[in-house]
Amino acid sequence: MRDLHAAARRCLDAADPAEKVRLTFDTWEALQQGLLRPDAASPEALPIGLPGRPERPRLVSPRDLSQRGLGSPEGRAALVHAIAHIEFNAIDLAWDAVYRFRGKPDAYYRDWAACANDEARHFTMLSGRLAELGHAYGDFDAHNGLWDMAEKTAHSDTARMALVPRVLEARGLDVTPGMMERLRQQGDERTVAILEVILREEVAHVAAGTRWFHHCCERDGLEPEATFAQLLADYMNGSLRGPFNLDARRAAGFSDSELAWLGTLG
Repeated sequence: MRDLHAAARRCLDAADPAEKVRLTFDTWEALQQGLLRPDAASPEALPIGLPGRPERPRLVSPRDLSQRGLGSPEGRAALVHAIAHIEFNAIDLAWDAVYRFRGKPDAYYRDWAACANDEARHFTMLSGRLAELGHAYGDFDAHNGLWDMAEKTAHSDTARMALVPRVLEARGLDVTPGMMERLRQQGDERTVAILEVILREEVAHVAAGTRWFHHCCERDGLEPEATFAQLLADYMNGSLRGPFNLDARRAAGFSDSELAWLGTLG
């Protein structure tokens, strides 16, 4: 029986995208077969740092990213690349949740390993679409916002579950339908079909965040909705704004009162 925490660390450390995807698929398969389990004797998690990354894409400030319209093949490729970068980061976010936070129920580790497997599959689909558009991952600049939040929440499983899946990843639920509509207007049904798969499966990932955020709050005697609001105030500095995909967020475990409160944020 091998240690799941160590296997997650290997996935995190892999710098080549194809190798990270391969290790992710293999690790998920081994977990399903009962060949991996979290080991209480596993060495303590290392302080968080950058995971394995390829030399490209170049990481820049979000304000320095070029804005391209979807009316050109280059613009559509840039959009697909941006989403692929999010999915690549999401592989690492899921594995860090497995590696960093110890002593959780087995279902917690299974949820985030399954999420990593899904994100790796999404990245593979988007990489294939990029190739069809004459590009590859790394051809466009990207930003590091998702991993920045992982670093800020490395000390707290409660903050991590609240702010990565329920805020940053949940933004995908909000914005993906609009992207799909704009791509349909350009006749890009191939990319739309990929985004339909991603949107459907991301609901389950955000729901896992909701489930384990509530678990952390129950463990610590915290009221979830007040805690979520406080964490947003502490970490997001009022930057979360609508519109929100209410149906998808409801399916991902947001309560009606939470959704009503989100609606007051602007």
